[in-house]
Amino acid sequence: MGILNLLLGNTKDMADTTELTSIAQTSLEELTEAIAELEEYRERLVNDTLSMAQRAKIMKTQALASLQPQLAQLDATLESLRQQQSTLTSGN
Repeated sequence: MGILNLLLGNTKDMADTTELTSIAQTSLEELTEAIAELEEYRERLVNDTLSMAQRAKIMKTQALASLQPQLAQLDATLESLRQQQSTLTSGN
């Protein structure tokens, strides 16, 4: 249908396709950035917690156990974002 519209001089559909591609690209970039930021946050959270636990003489396993609910939530969010990223990537 796009070729027919182009031949007939109707480029509206072609512009819409370009706009959708641009939006998808922006969304993909935002997803990639969000994933990177969450991964950095997760790593910093673990490192800071372990550092504080060491100073407070708390066992590593005990410190990580207290973090587990937050880490599970972060991991679930990261997995969801990665799936969205994969869907957008395979859709292009």
